[in-house]
Amino acid sequence: MPLLLLGGALVALSLGVLPLLLASRLALAVVLGLLQCGWARRQRWSLSQLLAWLLALLLLGGWGWMGRPQPSATDPVQRIPPHQQSQQVQVEARLLQDPRGMGASCQALAELPQGRVRLRFRSCQELQQGWRLQLEGRLRRLSGGPHPLLPGAAERLAGKGVWSELRVERWQLIARPPTLMADGRRWIATELRRVGGEEPGGLLAALVLGQAMVPLPASLKESFRAAGLSHALAASGFHLSVLLGAVLLVTRRAPALIRWPAAFGAMGLFGLLAGGQASVVRALLMGAMAFVLKESGRRARPLFTLLLCLLLMLVLRPSWLLDVGFQLSAAATAGLILSAGPLEERLRRWLPRWAAAAMAVPLAASLWTLPLQLLHFGVVPSYAVLANVLAAPLLTPLTLGAMAMALTAVLMPPLLGLLGALMVPMAQLLLALVQLMARLPMAQLPIGQLGVLLVLLLLAGLLPWLLPAGRRWRLLALPLLPLSVGLRCWQQSRDQLLLVRQAPRQWLVVRHQGRAGLVSLKADPSSCRRAQQLAQGLGVPRFDWLLLLDPLPQEPNPCWSRLAHTTVDRLWPGQQLHSPGLSVSRISSDSQGLSFRAGRQRWLVLPDRQAWWSWLRQGRGGGSVWLGFVPSAREVQALRGLQAWWPTAGSTSGWHQS
Repeated sequence: MPLLLLGGALVALSLGVLPLLLASRLALAVVLGLLQCGWARRQRWSLSQLLAWLLALLLLGGWGWMGRPQPSATDPVQRIPPHQQSQQVQVEARLLQDPRGMGASCQALAELPQGRVRLRFRSCQELQQGWRLQLEGRLRRLSGGPHPLLPGAAERLAGKGVWSELRVERWQLIARPPTLMADGRRWIATELRRVGGEEPGGLLAALVLGQAMVPLPASLKESFRAAGLSHALAASGFHLSVLLGAVLLVTRRAPALIRWPAAFGAMGLFGLLAGGQASVVRALLMGAMAFVLKESGRRARPLFTLLLCLLLMLVLRPSWLLDVGFQLSAAATAGLILSAGPLEERLRRWLPRWAAAAMAVPLAASLWTLPLQLLHFGVVPSYAVLANVLAAPLLTPLTLGAMAMALTAVLMPPLLGLLGALMVPMAQLLLALVQLMARLPMAQLPIGQLGVLLVLLLLAGLLPWLLPAGRRWRLLALPLLPLSVGLRCWQQSRDQLLLVRQAPRQWLVVRHQGRAGLVSLKADPSSCRRAQQLAQGLGVPRFDWLLLLDPLPQEPNPCWSRLAHTTVDRLWPGQQLHSPGLSVSRISSDSQGLSFRAGRQRWLVLPDRQAWWSWLRQGRGGGSVWLGFVPSAREVQALRGLQAWWPTAGSTSGWHQS
């Protein structure tokens, strides 16, 4: 019964936090209420008990609604007049992190007396976390993403309470207050890099501090992501369990007066070094509860502990639910608790005991996090289970060794080189393994980001096979898995045109039977990064062809060549760029109008009135028409008989197909 009560409370709180439409929110609330009523009837609750519980669920939902990310009345973004995009301001701020390079600029989060803001410097400055600055510049609202597949800074930073950006023009240092933990993290990362080099040393530092505290090369993070080992770089329950296990092993024969301070001291030190991330807080709460239960002689109930920890965290900070790291951490932990044991028993029928035990843990974590991977990233690491099995013998000693190196760097720096001679080769071996797995053919399956409903359908088909108590539902859930796969294949095979605008950039994707072509109006590196995000979100391994229409010449960028089989930087009138079932051509020489074909479908893209006039002079044409401007009433009359669309208030991006 406590598990069902905690589960119902978590669902009610989540309904208030999640960004759902009001109708969907009400429908799900009614379903939850009916389920709780049916369960309470089976438990023979009185009417007063049932009403009290439903009221508690309603209050939890309301608490989640009030705690969802939104700017407060005193937030810095409120200083920008509604009719303006920016405002010149002078403020005093405290840096919450060391500035990090982002392209040509440098960024950092800062705390103002009224709230948080993101700072953007023209170049990276020698500034450090904790310093107080007097700043002058233009305060702007953070821009949202031009399309759900391309989230913007507003979506990424909302969970951190940041809604505006200050583009710093002048700054002055006010004070350098002591920041012991930030200085300690910086010293540890610097010393480990000095001993191990950029990548091996960065890996060792991340095993202690987490990648959120240690800037790592993008190529290193991408390799770990492709191999399915991103969790090794993120401070989480694995790192805490290794540390706590080692402490308990050393103090197993010591009295309680030594064991308790040692265990909680280790957990406290881990929390201080790794920071207050959601996954770290969850690991600390679960570790503390498990230790107390073990020491008091009571049998630990892992699922109850997990649900209680999640409920406490979300009551304290409901916005944590929207953190992707929190979601993945909670799902992976639930998978280990509920499915690792049953999976190991099934695997023993075909594999030796040691192999079954080694595969059950990563397999359970991968299956439980699969829906979230498809919801947020659209890519599945193909060899994640194999990579985790091969890396497991290295990760535990490496994590312990990295923590020992961090302690040595602080207390006995002269001995750091000796310890590094043992750990650095092991780190290099892990890096070689990760890079090998990341370079294997089809290391990442580009399935594309799934919608919420399709993810729920997939989850409903998976859960009865992952939960021991779901055996009686397996026959009913069996059709859901092929149904979700079939719906996704149908989505991918349609002829579609996607238009995404983010001034001054614009991307046009035309798709046919799972393949796609791309047109980009800019050829700068930022446009290429966004195009890569589009390809990943759409589930396109590589575009058939790529047309760059940037009028300003750009330096050759290997990013574009990796993105498509064929890349063209101009298209002459009458020239056509095509692949089977897909093509694009210029309408005329005096406009930027384009004609797209996907299978039997045809679309005309007229970005401005010059392209419109050129199209009219040619006698119009069939197919659907997209206008990059709002037409007048007379121009609307000229579109009679054609399917046409143009920018309206709000998003100007979206799929269009017949």
